[in-house]
Amino acid sequence: MYNKFALTLEDAKAIAAAARAKAVDNNWNVVIAVLDEGGHLMYLERMDRTQLGSVQVAQEKARSAYLFRRPTKKFEEIVTGGRLVMLNLPGALPVEGGLPLMVDGELIGAIGVSGVQSAQDGIIAEAGAALAATFKLS
Repeated sequence: MYNKFALTLEDAKAIAAAARAKAVDNNWNVVIAVLDEGGHLMYLERMDRTQLGSVQVAQEKARSAYLFRRPTKKFEEIVTGGRLVMLNLPGALPVEGGLPLMVDGELIGAIGVSGVQSAQDGIIAEAGAALAATFKLS
């Protein structure tokens, strides 16, 4: 029998809370977007005084990580390495801050963070992804 993990709203909130805690520890105001196992927005949180443009950027980072099952940082590294053709890859946002959420090797969703420098966004997203990695298939 094959078991597929599905995020609950409480799971998505816990992932965002872990990410938010990292942001608060560093006095960084960000938007945190969590997508479900179908790649749809499940939870979004915009911290006070975070620029409005980060709402869409956080979602796009998460969507890119979900669609390609890899951190958006990988695309950023490819582009900064000179392979500019990657800028034309549909759905691939080459800016750090998006991570797939994995449980036992299975994609269960994604997290995207936007609001500070992209490397800082990545640190925050990693805190949420680390919590998700502790979930168990049931």
